Amino acid sequence: METAMKFEVPEELNAKEPPERRGLRRDYVKMMVLDKDTGVTKHTQFYQLDKYLKKGDLLVLNASRTVPAVLKSHKEADGTEVEIRLAHRKNESIWEALPVSGTVKEGDIIRFSPTLTATIIKQSEDTPFVSLAFNLCCSSLFNQIYDLGEPVRYEYIQKPWNLDYYQTVFATIPGSVEMPSAGRAFSWELLFRLQKKGVRIAYITLHTGLSYLLDDKWHKGPDKNFENYHVSKETADLISETKNSGGRVIAVGTTVVRTLETVAQQNGKVQEASGWTNLYITENTKLRVCDGLITGMHEPEASHLQLLSAFLDRSKLYTAYNDAIQKRYLWHEFGDMNLILGE
Repeated sequence: METAMKFEVPEELNAKEPPERRGLRRDYVKMMVLDKDTGVTKHTQFYQLDKYLKKGDLLVLNASRTVPAVLKSHKEADGTEVEIRLAHRKNESIWEALPVSGTVKEGDIIRFSPTLTATIIKQSEDTPFVSLAFNLCCSSLFNQIYDLGEPVRYEYIQKPWNLDYYQTVFATIPGSVEMPSAGRAFSWELLFRLQKKGVRIAYITLHTGLSYLLDDKWHKGPDKNFENYHVSKETADLISETKNSGGRVIAVGTTVVRTLETVAQQNGKVQEASGWTNLYITENTKLRVCDGLITGMHEPEASHLQLLSAFLDRSKLYTAYNDAIQKRYLWHEFGDMNLILGE
């Protein structure tokens, strides 16, 4: 059993608002460049990422688009208010969801708007989730969710922000209930500059679930966290070409690492695939595909830190994180960035 990495992030280093509201462009946040071989750190800004990538490298981004997963409703039977958080999309009309306020049971019908209702079709005793069968599906359902919902917001975010702040510029496929935040700092200008240098861009999709279930008794181990992914043939071919030509595959976010390492074969090849992954990556995991990682700053004892320790020695990671705290880096989805890369 891997031990958690422990350190303390001062409360004032929790990013409470988007960088744009702090007077910064989204690609002007800080970036800690961490050499995975030596542990040496450099400190710069994210818009200078092109200085650290080479012609022939491949950036893999998560194209999942954030949905406003917090929905208010009331029970048809008695008008009781019910707030739910969408967790996972099961098919075109069924979502797994977390009731936040109000009590529901199987068979209850809840109404979100004059045109949108859902029936509780499944309630589990060993998880806090219920399954919702909506009366709409596909784009009609997503349109209603986008009209009615609000982004998931945790206690360090002190006020609600517009959904646009929770989107990456390149996201196209709706499904994540929390922003795949490692890609947030990219601007189109930076992406075009990288491509002009000869860095190639590929996309996967992994729809993120809820990271916190409100009550610690429902806390799940990382290997119990299933998320839906898709890797296209085009992306798989680009990864193979990059590996064969000696380029580096740099994952943008832990979601991309989990996806690529899930579908990788023993010889390091990636193929077109879709499914659900519960892959838990630790310091003992041999990475088959990913040579580098762009990610945010992760909380103490988080499973994401275990994943980072697959890229470099934990002592180097611990030293780098303490350096970031001393340099006043900001944490969470609106915070600063970390590039982990070697030669």
